[in-house]
Amino acid sequence: MNKDLQLREKIKQKLVDVKQKLGKDGNRLAFHLTPAVGLLNDPNGLIYFKGKYHVFFQWNPFETKHTFKAWGHVSSQDFIGWEVHPPALVPSEWYEKDGCYSGSAVEYNGKLYLFYTGNVRTEDGGRETYQCLAITEDGICFEKKGPVIELPEGYTTHFRDPKVWQEGEKWYMVLGAQTKSFEGSVVLYSSSDLLHWQLEGPLAGPGITLDDPFGFMWECPDFFLLNEKDVLVCSPQGLESEPYKYQNLYQSGYFIGDWDRKTKKFSHSKFQELDYGFDFYAPQTFTDGKGRRILIAWMGMGDEMEQHHPTVRDGWLHALTVPRELSIKAEKLYQQPIDELKMLRTNYYSEAFTLTNEKIEIGLNSDLQEIIINIDQFEGKKFSLQLPDRWKLTYTREQGIISFERTRFDTHEKETRHCLIESIETIHILQDRSSVEIFLNNGEKVFTSRYYSNNTHHSCVIAVDGSVAMQWQNWDLGSFSFQHHE
Repeated sequence: MNKDLQLREKIKQKLVDVKQKLGKDGNRLAFHLTPAVGLLNDPNGLIYFKGKYHVFFQWNPFETKHTFKAWGHVSSQDFIGWEVHPPALVPSEWYEKDGCYSGSAVEYNGKLYLFYTGNVRTEDGGRETYQCLAITEDGICFEKKGPVIELPEGYTTHFRDPKVWQEGEKWYMVLGAQTKSFEGSVVLYSSSDLLHWQLEGPLAGPGITLDDPFGFMWECPDFFLLNEKDVLVCSPQGLESEPYKYQNLYQSGYFIGDWDRKTKKFSHSKFQELDYGFDFYAPQTFTDGKGRRILIAWMGMGDEMEQHHPTVRDGWLHALTVPRELSIKAEKLYQQPIDELKMLRTNYYSEAFTLTNEKIEIGLNSDLQEIIINIDQFEGKKFSLQLPDRWKLTYTREQGIISFERTRFDTHEKETRHCLIESIETIHILQDRSSVEIFLNNGEKVFTSRYYSNNTHHSCVIAVDGSVAMQWQNWDLGSFSFQHHE
């Protein structure tokens, strides 16, 4: 039996061993993609192919650590009912022996092409990196073609995460990179056939589009045209924390600008963060059959807190965010949950409130909630929403500060993330069993975080220092369904 089949049999047995435990975990998310077992991280290869949405992801089925890396694979016709497929890629070849790292997918001549980084650890403790290709006709079984790009001069072996797209007759690829001077960068390639690639040079980074260094590595780049603007999404590592931004170990954000297709020069505005919560990284986007630009990210962070998640005791770790539709308004990316998630809505409750220097408690039926609050008028100092023993969101009006608070997984002390906002008109909350995604002002600012609680009482407490007039709506939500294929 070859190595590919051996690994697949080992993964299949691991899934058999955990199957009976899947319904007994109170922290397992209901309407987010999670691994049946092991560790999940970056979303990969997002694509709409032959009538289905395909979502691949970095997956270690054997433990909750960043060691073995395969590509997990699920697909759906509606983002609600999911088919779970065998892993698309496992690290069985010499050029990927230490991990099939992140990448992307495109359709060409009726076939699905996966581009990914093959990671190789050398005997002397070094690393080799290869940009690799695998092809399928049915979207399930992939034939590996091996490396199509090797490491160019001027960069360290931190050179990975190919994102491919087509413009006219030409294909382009961006890669996350680190220069020999240990500065983060994004590198551009082009191709006419997806097999032979030409280095165009750096697309963005210090000395090209920025005056100063901006982190030591830019991971998971994505480049696309939206509302007649060119957008570069990436995840810089090594940014210094500031009072209202760059508060996580690593960040994810974007540059908006204009890319000259002839000179390949990208002129862009300053870097803006995509999410201000604790758990958001490595976002990837794609365009679906309806023309929407959809983003999915890793709802996690590879920091010192990682092994303190209670789910580690149950043999799994991390999830993906809900899919979000992107738009541009006033040089900002806005994110909103896709409309398909409304199919999960069941019981509905609404009420109008006017509160003055008071606190009220609204009962909720469960942890699975969608809450939409429209604030008609707010005069005063402070306004807060809290799901007791879970999380708290506070708006301090005079300073224009939004704060999100949760309990640390290790010390059980309170910890907070902040950002600046001019005003708040809408608050849209997607509440799962152990996660929350909060969209402010129709997605102008977003907070994504995991949390854990043993509290079985469900309610939302609203407290106002001043006066607020608001419209409250909430729905109970259902769960994704899954069909497993061996």
